Amino acid sequence: MKRKYPLSKVYSLLEPGPVVLVSSAREGRNNVMAMSWHTMMDFEPPLVGCVIGGQSLTSGMIKASKECAINIPTLELAKKTVACGNVSGRTVDKFSRFGLTPEKASLVGAPLIKECYASLECRLRDASLAGKYDLLIFEVVRAWVDAAVKAPKTLHHRGGEVFMAAGRTLRIRSKMA
Repeated sequence: MKRKYPLSKVYSLLEPGPVVLVSSAREGRNNVMAMSWHTMMDFEPPLVGCVIGGQSLTSGMIKASKECAINIPTLELAKKTVACGNVSGRTVDKFSRFGLTPEKASLVGAPLIKECYASLECRLRDASLAGKYDLLIFEVVRAWVDAAVKAPKTLHHRGGEVFMAAGRTLRIRSKMA
């Protein structure tokens, strides 16, 4: 039987995808933040909507540079990923502190993260909803994936300190359509 569920926890029912590491750069300084509130918005060109707090260092760096990289870590980076979300880049060099390796991107100034199995080079496409909803829309201009990683286990945020790992990959064909 279903029961009432707190509205403040609805987000945990609609988890949008893997926790990612958003890297940014400005004036010779790199930063990285963990983010779990994102969604694909279009296929071609690929557009990704990301909720990034307007007061954060990352938001300021992205609005100034108009670009970032969305890096997708696997479960092996879970502790480092969560740690990146628990400290501010204003006071800590997260790349150095958490042993992440910045790599030069090909089309944007933000670094890719070597340890992540995939990286998306992104340009800011639309910031018109940033003031009201902290929503930034990015166009992915180049994508990279480690071909050696066949079935990546990604980290998914369920709220607070609760996470889950991606499960089995399923292929489901329906003849009902």
